[in-house]
Amino acid sequence: MALWDRIKESASTMQTQLNAKKNDLKSGAFRDASMAICALVAAADGSIDPAERRRVAQLIASNEVLQNFDAADLQQRFESCVDKLTADFDFGKVSLLQEVAKAKKKPAEARAVIQIGIVIGGADGNFDEQERGVVREACFALGLPPAEFDL
Repeated sequence: MALWDRIKESASTMQTQLNAKKNDLKSGAFRDASMAICALVAAADGSIDPAERRRVAQLIASNEVLQNFDAADLQQRFESCVDKLTADFDFGKVSLLQEVAKAKKKPAEARAVIQIGIVIGGADGNFDEQERGVVREACFALGLPPAEFDL
């Protein structure tokens, strides 16, 4: 199976698993951690261009699980996360990983945050090593083994 097909299949599987848990994923910690992981994945290479920012914002708005939350609120939170990374990438990354770690208390939410990161990273068909790296770091922040997610 080609790498492209495996990435698409993995992202699709993660989205299916997320959809099955949708009703359990309504906390503020999950919402905030999800927006943080989206920003981290979008800026995994150290920068985020306007087109990528728009693409990730569209993915957030269309994600069935994230529809548990107000779209305008999610957009504002995502933009705030991106702004932290834009202002000072290293400090912003530390801050956002701390935000991700807040979902650690509920294992289902912690796993869902990682799955959101994988879905966002694989949405363009290229879940590259930098994106995989930030999702691995998020796994560590949440106390989850990256191998559980093939990372």
